[in-house]
Amino acid sequence: MSQTRRSGCPINLTLEQMGDRWSLIVIRDVMFENRRSYGALLEHNKEGIASNILASRLKHLTASGLLTRSPDPNHQQKGIYSLTEAAIQLVPLLAYMAVWGLRHTHPEASLRSELLEKGGPSLWSALMDELRYLHLGAPRPARSVLGELGADYEKAITS
Repeated sequence: MSQTRRSGCPINLTLEQMGDRWSLIVIRDVMFENRRSYGALLEHNKEGIASNILASRLKHLTASGLLTRSPDPNHQQKGIYSLTEAAIQLVPLLAYMAVWGLRHTHPEASLRSELLEKGGPSLWSALMDELRYLHLGAPRPARSVLGELGADYEKAITS
């Protein structure tokens, strides 16, 4: 993707790679909710992303090397999106953003953010191993962090 850079600052370059706020929301939904198709991303997005914005973000994230798109074996015109290793390495950044948001804004309680904060880098590392399995074909890890997060959420809402 050819693009004029505003500066060589690593923070600027990272932000230019991401695109805009919707890019991180799309990455979040693929990463934590395993939403892998355009339809699932559009239908289940909590923030109400518009269809044209989602299509644009998916194209940008694919061109930027953060997502890959492969054909859906069940439907020739649809695609399945997967995280790349570069996107998987965003886990600590997203975890820190979630923790910051819990501390400095007034969001609804976010169990996932609290669990990511408590689990720290060892949990994030295990999550990245699981994402490598789900998205890159790496061997299945012994631990399922996504399963743990889902079980903790179910436990919290039924308590």
